[in-house]
Amino acid sequence: MRRFYGTELANPLMLGTAQYPSPAILAEAFRASNAAVATLSLRRESGSDNAGQVFWSLIRDLGVPLLPNTAGCHTVKEAVTTAHMARELFETPWIKLEVIGHTDTLQPDVFALVEAARILTEDGFQVFPYCTEDLVVAERLLHAGCQVLMPWGAPIGSGLGLNNEHGLRSLRAHFPDVAMVVDAGIGLPSHAARAMELGFDAVLLNTAVAKAGDPVQMARAMAMAAQAGQAAHQADPMEPRDMAAPSTPVIGKAFLT
Repeated sequence: MRRFYGTELANPLMLGTAQYPSPAILAEAFRASNAAVATLSLRRESGSDNAGQVFWSLIRDLGVPLLPNTAGCHTVKEAVTTAHMARELFETPWIKLEVIGHTDTLQPDVFALVEAARILTEDGFQVFPYCTEDLVVAERLLHAGCQVLMPWGAPIGSGLGLNNEHGLRSLRAHFPDVAMVVDAGIGLPSHAARAMELGFDAVLLNTAVAKAGDPVQMARAMAMAAQAGQAAHQADPMEPRDMAAPSTPVIGKAFLT
């Protein structure tokens, strides 16, 4: 397993903590997923009331590294300010950096993203940037100090899977030594497995589990799929071919005359 800023994850699943029917279901789903990282948004929970304090206590009790995010931020200033608040509250230098540029698709503003990543990296943050699969953007983020890339599979919450598999495959091949997580758009276990088959190091998802009819069962399915995809990639799978090839050798076959 590749390291994320020096941390080796026990398994390749990162799970979000928003939109679950109840805190109890969140905790049970997280245990079922055996996820290695919990992501959470500072902006969506109130730190001034009891509900917020209970939520944060539950998250800490999960016993895994926390990855706060800057969800809902649309400017560099918003994202940087939110990141500083998250670091103070959760006592971690990790930050999932989101700077949204398009309201309907929640596509990241890659120009603001690179600038915010540079500022935060210089201030000691370990940045996990939510980005597109664009090779140039990836290069700029790495130059800004990021050691991890988190390209989207599809728009956040869409469940569409991997919209641009060619782009994701190219990104993985172009930066073979960079830790990469497919983030957003995963809707089915097969999507998670496919991302791992392409050689990515982890998948991050939230809505597919939280909004499932049975979040606990879906969490368990996602965990198995991510691990299966990772094992398949490590096994060096066969390349597809246009022609059939017999699985039973024809050498030594008896011929009737």
